[in-house]
Amino acid sequence: MLAGQLFQADDPEIIVDQLRSQDLVDRFNVTGNAETDERSTILTELFGSVGEGVEIRPTFRCDLGFTTHIGARTFVNFGAVFLDIGGITIGEDVQIATNVQLLTSTHPIDPARRLEKWESAEPITIGDNVWLGAGVIVCPGVTIGDNTVIGAGSVVTKDVQADVI
Repeated sequence: MLAGQLFQADDPEIIVDQLRSQDLVDRFNVTGNAETDERSTILTELFGSVGEGVEIRPTFRCDLGFTTHIGARTFVNFGAVFLDIGGITIGEDVQIATNVQLLTSTHPIDPARRLEKWESAEPITIGDNVWLGAGVIVCPGVTIGDNTVIGAGSVVTKDVQADVI
């Protein structure tokens, strides 16, 4: 959506999109284990695209939702946070452990720009068959290649090639 562009988070258009997302996320987070059809319906409405067999366990949080695309058979465990204003693409068969954060938004280094409440965002791309261990944080603009494993507690600030542990 806003990848690479400066924006202010209190922009009225962004606020409308965030309120829509928060309503859907709040509905999702109160579903019970037996309500898998309802969860699936909410996720389809929330995200830009969702592959077959995707499972996300509540609680879950995101900024916009529609800027996130998730491939088939991906699993997202409890406590995930997707700050997705810059866009997030997750491949197929990805395993995302508890309390993982995918953070596309960032702030200017220049203190005057921060005081003016400017932000920017860069997309995150996660390849197929990736495993993100518990508590992993993926920073703005990062691409993680296919078949890669990121160990628990890692902070990923740069691209990671395919087939890396």
